Amino acid sequence: MWKSSFPPTNSSQESSVSLNITGIRMAVALVIVIFFCFLAYFMTMMLNIYFTSSQIQENARYVLFVHLLISDSLFIMFGVFLLVASIHYLSIPGPVCYILVMMGMVTFKTSPYNLATMALERYVAICFPLHHCMLCSTKRAKIAILVTWMLAFFPHICEIVVLPSLSKKLSALHIMCTQTNVTVHPFQNLIQLLNLVLGFAGVGLIILITYVQIVIVTHKISSQSSLTSKGSRTIILHAFQLCLCMASLLSAYEYKYPYNILNFFIFTCLPRFLSPLIYGLRDEVLRKYIKQTVLKNIHFLKIPVGGK
Repeated sequence: MWKSSFPPTNSSQESSVSLNITGIRMAVALVIVIFFCFLAYFMTMMLNIYFTSSQIQENARYVLFVHLLISDSLFIMFGVFLLVASIHYLSIPGPVCYILVMMGMVTFKTSPYNLATMALERYVAICFPLHHCMLCSTKRAKIAILVTWMLAFFPHICEIVVLPSLSKKLSALHIMCTQTNVTVHPFQNLIQLLNLVLGFAGVGLIILITYVQIVIVTHKISSQSSLTSKGSRTIILHAFQLCLCMASLLSAYEYKYPYNILNFFIFTCLPRFLSPLIYGLRDEVLRKYIKQTVLKNIHFLKIPVGGK
């Protein structure tokens, strides 16, 4: 009787709180694992569709879209590695850590540059349809992809050239791999800040100009064609994708601290998955191939069940 009247002790309260936190973490981890499995399936399916269809490979629009998929996949891969290294406080050699952080930043910046290129491709297709095949060939699309990677690597090349002591300082370190720990000079922050601000401002300006031009062309046509209406909606989608990239930029500061798994999932992984998913499902050609691939996979899974 007396024992039942005592309030619960601090140790029992702490154990129940710890159990609740553990349960929440396990639930979040399960959701993230399911998400990554679906993400890996979708990315693999889209890449398989691209590399097995000559019709898609000959279209500059889909070349740029597949490049967006690849760069986003690489960004998530480097982000996951840095997340795991941060959670477990792994000590990594300075030069290796710098390369990992650099590749994470480079793959982060290629996506908005790619969006600007895709917006320009739609602008040419609608405003200059007679010159579209010449200006937006697959060869030119691949050259544009090369330019985006050069622009993304440019600030890091400046760091190495302008700061020759950077490699010497990093080579002597074994550090927890975060962006803060590989920043050994204030000039690095200045370069990265200018690059991000100018890059996002330039991409936003390109998307805005192309949208305005497409709207002007749309109003000049007496009966609004499906191509122009789809083109304007595509540019709006690119603007939405840019906003998602900016949401990821907000989480880029998470590199400075031990990673928060939920923030990493919401602000880094989810935007990188939603944009190609929306873009892929709304495209008629890709939607047809996606439907065929999914039905084929479902049929393949049903065969063992039927015993045939």
